[in-house]
Amino acid sequence: MPPRPIWSGTISFGLVSIPVRMLSATTSKELRFHFVDRHDLEPIGYDKVRKDTGEHVDPDDVVRAFELEKGRFVPIEPEDLDRLDVELTHSVDICDFVALDEIDPIYFRQAYYLVPQEGGEKPYRLLVQALEDTGRVGIAKVVIRNKQHLACLRPYENVLVLETMYYADEVRRPAEVAGEAAAGNGLRRAEVEMAKSLVENLSAEFDPARYDDTYRSELLELIRSKADGSPLPEPHEQEAPVVDLMQALRESVERTQRSRARKSA
Repeated sequence: MPPRPIWSGTISFGLVSIPVRMLSATTSKELRFHFVDRHDLEPIGYDKVRKDTGEHVDPDDVVRAFELEKGRFVPIEPEDLDRLDVELTHSVDICDFVALDEIDPIYFRQAYYLVPQEGGEKPYRLLVQALEDTGRVGIAKVVIRNKQHLACLRPYENVLVLETMYYADEVRRPAEVAGEAAAGNGLRRAEVEMAKSLVENLSAEFDPARYDDTYRSELLELIRSKADGSPLPEPHEQEAPVVDLMQALRESVERTQRSRARKSA
């Protein structure tokens, strides 16, 4: 079953306007747990309570509010949001066209498919083809669920993908969190060359189908075994930490070389 549209509007650049619908391009396979009573495994519900007194609050009495300053909240009603620019909330407004390789992946957030609405098929295909031929992507702004996103509009297998992005002030600089580790000092040339050899030995063409969520598979198998009363797997022992970096690099290079040789044979 295809996903339901979560947004509809237009792609706007210059004087061109293309009506589109937005569909989620990804789906989470994360296993979700529930809180239950230990005695009889009955589910425990989520209750809205006041933080100051712990008293229950009816859902009808819960409203959204913005904390303007510590302890000072401003309630926001749905009709307040209607006062904002309606055109902006229904338009993917392209600001610039740039080369995709100029965008670092750290800025990407969530992917959505944009598909044409009735009457927008031809300009939609023209935009896809133009982006394909020029190798460019559109940098746009769009409002989704009451938040304005920076976004990248790019072609993917003959459809348009809108990828929401972080703004520059939302991305922390490496030096803020890594400190001296980001400087790359104190490396020996032999270590660097060995690390480069390891990278080369593990290099391959990217194929997303080659990778799967082994943790989710093992967790699901454990859940089924526990439900059936089957024996559970033994806990994994942690490997001892590597002390000699050069020795670890050398052994890794040798191991990957043997692996590549077996695959070639």
